[in-house]
Amino acid sequence: MISAMSTPGPLEAHCAQLQDTLRAAVSWQALPAATTAACISGARDALRAARGDLAAAVLERLVAHAPGDAGAWQLLGFVYGDEQRIAEAAHAFSRAAALAPEDPLTAFAQAQAHLDAGLPAESLFARAQALAPADLAAVGGRAAALNAQGDRSAAEALLADTLRRCPDWLPGHRSLVALRWSAGDSREFTGSYAIACRLLPGSLPLRLAWFGTLVQARDWEAALRVVVDGEAVLGALPGLAAARAVLAAESGDAALAAEWFARTESIRDDGLDIAHVRHCLRTGQLEKAERLALGLVGGRSARMAWPYLSVIWRLRGDARAAWLDGSPPCIRTFDLDWPTGELAALAALLRRLQTARAPYVDQSVRGGTQTDTDRQLLFRAEPEIQSVRTRICGAVSEYIAGLPAAVSGHPLLGTPRGRFLFSGSWSVRLNPAGHHVSHTHPKGWISSALYVSLPPPAALGTAPAGWIRFGVPPGVPGIDLPPYAQVEPRPGRLVLFPSTMWHDTLPFADGERLVIAFDVIPR
Repeated sequence: MISAMSTPGPLEAHCAQLQDTLRAAVSWQALPAATTAACISGARDALRAARGDLAAAVLERLVAHAPGDAGAWQLLGFVYGDEQRIAEAAHAFSRAAALAPEDPLTAFAQAQAHLDAGLPAESLFARAQALAPADLAAVGGRAAALNAQGDRSAAEALLADTLRRCPDWLPGHRSLVALRWSAGDSREFTGSYAIACRLLPGSLPLRLAWFGTLVQARDWEAALRVVVDGEAVLGALPGLAAARAVLAAESGDAALAAEWFARTESIRDDGLDIAHVRHCLRTGQLEKAERLALGLVGGRSARMAWPYLSVIWRLRGDARAAWLDGSPPCIRTFDLDWPTGELAALAALLRRLQTARAPYVDQSVRGGTQTDTDRQLLFRAEPEIQSVRTRICGAVSEYIAGLPAAVSGHPLLGTPRGRFLFSGSWSVRLNPAGHHVSHTHPKGWISSALYVSLPPPAALGTAPAGWIRFGVPPGVPGIDLPPYAQVEPRPGRLVLFPSTMWHDTLPFADGERLVIAFDVIPR
C-alpha cells in the first residue's frame, strides 16, 4: 500500500492520469479510440506488474463510459480474478460474453469464474466446450460443475469418456481419481490409468502419475506392479528407478531403499530427494538428511525441505532450529467477534458443501471429509463466506504486521510483506475419533485453522483431545520430539502459524468438529 505521504511511482502516476482523463470525459460522448486503447494498455501494464488494484480502478471507469466494449469487460474480469474478487469477475465476464458471445476465451473465463464463485456453471462450460471442442480444460471444468451441482455420476461419465479418447490427459485422470476416491470407491479408483496405459503403453508420465497416486493411497503392491509392468515395456528408465527407490522407502523396506537410492544418486529430482531425506531420518543418518534437505533450499521445493531441517536441527540440538521455527514460534490465536447467529449460519452452509464420503487420498484428514480441494472455499459468493473472508483478511493483516523483523533467507520472516493472496482454502468436518496426521503446507506462507463448530467440551474428551498441536513431526521410529505448543479450539477462534511448521490434530471422543482452513502467500 502507498501511504498518503509517499510519492507515486511511474505506474501509479500513469494510472491516475488515465483516471483523470476518463473523469473529465462527458458521459454521453463516445470515448476517442485512442483513449480507450491507452486505458486498456495501461491496465494491462498494471496487471503485469501485479497491481490489479490500479488496473481495476482504470477499467471500472472505462466500462462506465464504454459499457459496450467487450474487450474492456473481459480484461476487467481477468483483473478481478487476479485480485481474487471472483464474484465480480463472474459479472464482468458475463457482460463480456453478452457482447461477444462467440469468443471462446471469454466463454471459458465466464464459466470458470462462476464455478469458482460457487454459482451454477455446467451450462456455461457446455457453451465454452462447444466454442472450443479441443479444449480439455473446458471438459474438466464442466465435470467439476456437474459434481458441484450434485450430479457426480454425470461428472464421472464425462471424464471417463473423454479419457478414453484422450488417454494422456493427466489433469483428467487426477480429477477422476479424486472423484472416485472421495465417493468411497477405493478399489477401482485408478482404473482410468490402467486403461490409458493399455492404449499408450510407452507413456512414462502416465505410469508415473498412476504410481504416485497408488503411493499416496499406500497400496504398495499395486504401485510395485505399475513399476514392474513399466520396466517390461520401457526398460530400466531413470524415472522408474526413482520410483523403485521411493516405493522401497515409503513402504518401510530400509535395506532395499538404501540400495535403490545408491543406484539413483545421479538423478536430479526433488521428489526423489525428499523421499531420500525421509529415509535418512528413519535410519538415523542425520548428516546426510541435512545435506540433501539443504540442497533443496533455494529451489522450488524449499518449502518441503524446511520442515525436515527443523526436525534434523532439533534432533541434533542445533541452534538453527530456533532460528527456523522461532523462539517462541510465530503461532497466534485470534478470538474473532461474531454477530449472533453468524457462526451457526456459516456452519449450516459448510455442512451443505460437505458432499464427499471419504477424505481425499492426498490429504491429512482421518475420520472425516473435506470440501473440494480444487475449488477455493473463500472465493464463493455466499454472504456467509464473504463475511468470514473479511474477518480473516483483517486477522492475517494483523498477524503479518506483528511478525518479528525481517530475516534474509528465512521462509517466514524473509518473505516480502504487505498484500497477500489465498493459495488455498477449504473446510474440514471431523467425526468422532477424527484427526489430522502431522503435515505441513508447502503451497503456503502462512496457514490457519478457524473453528466454526465444535462439540461441547465434555463430548470432546479429556484435554487436549481435539486440540491442534505444533512441532511434532510424522511418526518415525526413534524420533520423539515434544510439541512447541498446543492450542485449544473454541468456536470463532482463528489460529495462524507458519506453513512450514509441522502440525496435527488430536482425536476427540464424540460430536462434529467443523473448521475452515486456508493458506496465504505474499502478493
